[in-house]
Amino acid sequence: QVQLVESGGGLVQAGGSLSLSCAASGSIFSNNAMGWYRQAPGKQRELVAVITSSGSTAYGDPVKGRFAISRDNAKNTVYLQMNSLKPEDTAVYYCKVEFTEARNKYIHWGQGTQVTVSS
Repeated sequence: QVQLVESGGGLVQAGGSLSLSCAASGSIFSNNAMGWYRQAPGKQRELVAVITSSGSTAYGDPVKGRFAISRDNAKNTVYLQMNSLKPEDTAVYYCKVEFTEARNKYIHWGQGTQVTVSS
C-alpha cells in the first residue's frame, strides 16, 4: 500500500555533492517522520537524518554540518542534500517513513539507492 521510491544515487568524487529524493505514495498519515538511513558493507544500518512533518530535524553525527534534510509535505517527498562527500559516505541509502494512526504504528522502507564516493 505504502511505497517509497528513492532516486538520485550515483557515483561522485570526494568533496562533491549529491541530492537524494524519496517520494512516498499510498495512505500516509499527515503527522509523520521521514528520514534517511544508510548501510555500508559489513556495517550496521545507521541514521543519517530524519525530519518530522512539523519540520524538526535530527542528524547522525558523521553527517552533521555536511548533509541537509528537507521535505515537501504536500508531495510526501523527502530530500537529502549531501555536500562535502567523503569515501566513508559510500553506502546504500534507504528512505523510511514512520507514522501512527488509530493507535497503530507504521514503518515503511524504500528499496535503497546506492551512493558511491570515490577518492
